[in-house]
Amino acid sequence: MSRFIDIGKEVLRKEAEAILSVMSCLNVDFERAVDAIAQCRGRVIMMGIGKSGLICKKIASTLSSVGVPAIFVHPTDSIHGDLGILQSGDVVIVASNSGETEELIKVLPWIRRMNIIMVVITGDPESTIAKYGDIVISVKVDEACPHNVVPTSSTTATLALGDALAIALMDKRNFSIENFASLHPGGTLGRKLVLTVEELMHTGDQLPRVFQDAPMKDVIFEISSKRLGVAAVMNRDGEIVGVVTDGDLRRAIERFNDVLSKNASDVMTKNPKAIKKDALATYALKKMEEFSITSLFVVEKVGERRPVGIIHIHDLLKAKIA
Repeated sequence: MSRFIDIGKEVLRKEAEAILSVMSCLNVDFERAVDAIAQCRGRVIMMGIGKSGLICKKIASTLSSVGVPAIFVHPTDSIHGDLGILQSGDVVIVASNSGETEELIKVLPWIRRMNIIMVVITGDPESTIAKYGDIVISVKVDEACPHNVVPTSSTTATLALGDALAIALMDKRNFSIENFASLHPGGTLGRKLVLTVEELMHTGDQLPRVFQDAPMKDVIFEISSKRLGVAAVMNRDGEIVGVVTDGDLRRAIERFNDVLSKNASDVMTKNPKAIKKDALATYALKKMEEFSITSLFVVEKVGERRPVGIIHIHDLLKAKIA
């Protein structure tokens, strides 16, 4: 095996161990940080220098994506006028592995005078910066580099901690998938989160259906002509009582000597799966995967037996949901 592959694996191992180390040391300070951010009446202000600053920008972005307004403010810019962006009710999160970053030490006393809650994420809980924190979360780890100096494991651990804060806040604030969708309207992700079954389903004459007493010749024609590999079996009240799929047809050929002498009710599968028309398309995909099927009949509400449409796995593929 290549020496460089060995190095790569060793770095990944060390960084994974660093995250596990931080996880094992997580304590009530993490919970206090979650509570402070959840109660924040303003914004979360992220501050860091160098690599820590880059990680702070990502944490700010992640927090904003789960409904927690957050921005990154550069410490150097803040002492030259940008402190004006801070307001009463904000929460400041400062990240510094050493806890002795000069640019941060200069600005923190001024933030302290504003009576703003400060959360410090640091590799040294006894550092100068930690002394300014109302809440201090330790990410004390060894770096993955052989000299224990290049920011590697420490930035990875801080990034993971930021993700942990974001997910904990989602739970604390009952942040739902619908809330997430409202903040991500663009691109494939937004489409996956907002697209409903109703927007993709086939309706009207496109819905393949036959009556219970329909001869197999008509059933086969309906399945073939609608090109969805399935037909709903209906009673005379317009309620769905079963389904005939391509698979049902193959099994019927094996069971009966003269399958064309049978009717729909002889070969159908009872109690077909259905989904509400206002369900997310992603949920339809999940349900198809769960039951190993390729289509779902669509109803107005749970328990309803009158189909208003059908959605097929190909519809989800075309919409780039699958």
